Amino acid sequence: MQIDWQALGTVLGVTLAVTIGLVGVFTLGIVGLAKRESGTDGAAASGGAAVLTRTGAYACFALCAAAVAYGIFLIVA
Repeated sequence: MQIDWQALGTVLGVTLAVTIGLVGVFTLGIVGLAKRESGTDGAAASGGAAVLTRTGAYACFALCAAAVAYGIFLIVA
């Protein structure tokens, strides 16, 4: 029985990178919504900055949902 260590290392590296990236994007979404809720984002809590913060947070969550859906697709296919 031979183990392809290079392939195993590649899978490990990609898994770690995607996991850290996905957690980071989700965290950015939570921080964006938390700043919008509390109004502690600096100069203006309303207007264009609030809309941009909320849109960015929702985009982060959409990216996370897309990554999860793609993972489920890979498992099922």
